[in-house]
Amino acid sequence: MAGKQDAPTAVAVVGPDGLLSGWSEGARLLLGWTAQETVGRPVTDLLADPPPPGFPEGYGAGPDPTGFIPLRHRDGSTLDAVVAAHPLFGPDSRVLGHALTIQRWGRRPVIADRAFEQSPFALGVYDPHLRFLWINASSARVIAHTEEQVLGKAYREVLPEFDRTLFPERDDKPYTDALAQVARTGEPMRLITVFQPRGSNYANAWATSIWPVRDAEGRVRAIANWGFDMSAEYWARQRLLLLNKASGGIGRTLDVIGTAQELADTPVPGFADLVTVDLFDEVLRGEEPPSVSAFGPGETIALSRAAQHSANEDTGRAPGPTTSVGHPPGSVAARCMATGRSTVQLAAEPGEGGEWAFGPGLAADPAHWPPDNPVIDESLAADGLTGRITVPLRARGALLGVVAFSRLDRPEAFTADDLILAEELTAKAAVAIDNARRYSRERTTALTLQRSLLPQGLPSQEAVEVASRYLPAGTGAEVGGDWFDVIPLSGARVALVVGDVVGHGLHASASMGRLRTAVRTLADVDLPPDELLTHLDDLVLHLASDLQATGDFQPTGESGATCLYTVYDPVSRRLTLASAGHPLPLIISPDGTRSPVPAHPGPPLGIGGLPFEAAELELPEGSLLTLYTDGLLESRERDIDEGIAALHTVLNRSTTSLEALCDTVIDAMLPERRTDDAALLLARTRALDPRHVADWEVEPDTAQVPRARKFAVDQVDAWGLEEAAFVTELVVSELVTNAIRYGEPPIRLRLIRDTSLICEVSDASNTAPHLRRARAFDEGGRGLLLVAQLTQGWGTRHTTNGKTIWCAQSLPEPEPH
Repeated sequence: MAGKQDAPTAVAVVGPDGLLSGWSEGARLLLGWTAQETVGRPVTDLLADPPPPGFPEGYGAGPDPTGFIPLRHRDGSTLDAVVAAHPLFGPDSRVLGHALTIQRWGRRPVIADRAFEQSPFALGVYDPHLRFLWINASSARVIAHTEEQVLGKAYREVLPEFDRTLFPERDDKPYTDALAQVARTGEPMRLITVFQPRGSNYANAWATSIWPVRDAEGRVRAIANWGFDMSAEYWARQRLLLLNKASGGIGRTLDVIGTAQELADTPVPGFADLVTVDLFDEVLRGEEPPSVSAFGPGETIALSRAAQHSANEDTGRAPGPTTSVGHPPGSVAARCMATGRSTVQLAAEPGEGGEWAFGPGLAADPAHWPPDNPVIDESLAADGLTGRITVPLRARGALLGVVAFSRLDRPEAFTADDLILAEELTAKAAVAIDNARRYSRERTTALTLQRSLLPQGLPSQEAVEVASRYLPAGTGAEVGGDWFDVIPLSGARVALVVGDVVGHGLHASASMGRLRTAVRTLADVDLPPDELLTHLDDLVLHLASDLQATGDFQPTGESGATCLYTVYDPVSRRLTLASAGHPLPLIISPDGTRSPVPAHPGPPLGIGGLPFEAAELELPEGSLLTLYTDGLLESRERDIDEGIAALHTVLNRSTTSLEALCDTVIDAMLPERRTDDAALLLARTRALDPRHVADWEVEPDTAQVPRARKFAVDQVDAWGLEEAAFVTELVVSELVTNAIRYGEPPIRLRLIRDTSLICEVSDASNTAPHLRRARAFDEGGRGLLLVAQLTQGWGTRHTTNGKTIWCAQSLPEPEPH
């Protein structure tokens, strides 16, 4: 049996008469018969079964030159053999007989040849110059050439399309270059090759291996390769990769246009060459989108081109401005929006004979098209397109717009699986766009509320020159509760306020509005800064208790705030301030040096039970006060101390005005992407001319009232305000009389000429007068009513030494010179 296994190919010669005339040593080793036992005998005596038709003359004359024949071994067993008959010709081309080559079936060369030839994988062998030596049947089907057509030809000559890559953006190596590299280096290589077979509109992906074939001395004599079609697995993986990219690339910001641009950028160039995203204008504004039923049957649907990306454009650009687009009735986009179903258009029928196939002899498209898809639209070719998928953009039952995925340069057609992918991408983006739309609406509402609660314009006053800026957080963050205010006070003074409510959103804006209103109300009472913050602290505690959940009501957020309240008096040039957990102001003297603030911030508002500290300092005229919220200074790159140092540097820059200085500070201090609101209030102090202030100590004797009246009238006349003398005489008489009768010494009268004429009477009593209506026969009680009727404002402010009653008269605007 060992001889049978190791026997070489046997050769026997058969004459025209069918008798054996020659017998090789290989035949003896294979079948056991000697030449003496076989020569002269009919060849049919060697057959275990009846001879096949035409044996041996016509045997093997078909496409297969070999045949399977069972032969009798000398020991009586049957030997399965492969027999080939080769005619022997004489000088006159007459057949003299046949030479039979006999090989044992199962011997490696025979079974290997059959296995390679019938392999479902594409196999090929090439010489070191990449000329074809052999291909199997599967490879012939793939390259659409027979073995006889390609033998001896160069690979690049037969398959020039393999000399380029179908997707240059993926850094794929052309397959011919890979073959040449293996021939040059002798190192095997494995790779996935994407190409488009001839006669197909689809791209195939093949897993291939290339290896060198060496002789006994190790020299590379040939290059072999094999490959199998893994298109379904490959494209499924590419779709998963694209979906994974979409998961991290779509919906990163709460911005409608930004999200639309992310949808346009993600599929290019791996899936499509051009993507457009059209949205309703209402979606861009954060409003509810209109219903398609609102458009008449013959009406064009008006949208805005929110995003567009082509494979020939840069991918790193910012979203651009929108442009108006209209989709006429009957158009593909209009039908998709009306029906809610996607549509696939192809410029031509893929495959041959109208069949949806990858190519000749290759696997068909495994996906199944939904009804009415695809639509063969030859007009696409006029636009340079090979295909387009149009998908309605829907989220939570609302139609937001429409998306179009187009292919221009790449020749392969969209598949049904591509339609599923396009719908998945659109569905993900639709939810993100709708979230951005809803956020935009809520943010706009919060910003509108917040801006309505902030000062729309700074009030007119002469104590300081002021400029301000307020910048909400970036689009990725909620609206905060920062605020500022400028409040004119009695005695030509002014209050400068800045605060910050804990939290973000509508709750913070509403709380900010409450606190700002409370500060203005308490400022009208003329409370000192520390007392004002104490009352404000109580208010925040009450607000916190109002936010406790009752029944189904849930609290809307955190409570608490910080506030800095300052009062500047241009007569004394003194600044009084107190802080409730808020950064102290930055004060820069006219010479550019930083003035220290002798105060410490108290606890934030809402803690309760802790005192606030007031500080007072005198400022040179022209000092710069900077009040701000922490959003101006703090960032990921620096802490609060570094921010203050940076702010001080910016403020020392020479500028023409406070408005320009505000812009400089904002540009220098705030990052492009802000995560918190920022408020800035700049004030440059002024000093009131001492000649515009007059005061006089009044003795507590009613006999001093006429002298006080005369003092006031003479001073008003000296200021050239004769038209105000009559009213001034009356109010001075009433206020001084009340102070003498009901107050306590010392009593002082002070006149201030500012934008208005201010009259103040101070005494050491803490009792405050009340405006009341006198009865018909009352002898008194009409003084304050008279003061209120004759002046444009009056009030009381308490001091550490008593109180001050004041009133103000409007002065005519000075005539231009």
